[in-house]
Amino acid sequence: MTKPRYTIEQHEHLGMRLAVIRDELLHLYVDVSNAYPKTGPEARHLGRAYETIDKARCELENAMFREHPEQGATSVYYPPSETRR
Repeated sequence: MTKPRYTIEQHEHLGMRLAVIRDELLHLYVDVSNAYPKTGPEARHLGRAYETIDKARCELENAMFREHPEQGATSVYYPPSETRR
């Protein structure tokens, strides 16, 4: 049995949420990196978290373009910063 996959609307919603979460993680990483060594566990795990979000966004964008080639756009998973909520 095949899983249902996301609609383009679901991709748009998820893309926006992941972009906002990634931005927040990056801000936290910078803040913590200013207080602790970047290679220390305090900052390193936050850095890995936002990098992992980036990898997930990339793979989800690939899936979106495979499943919705006519409707997909790079702005779905990488929306302009002024539109992020």
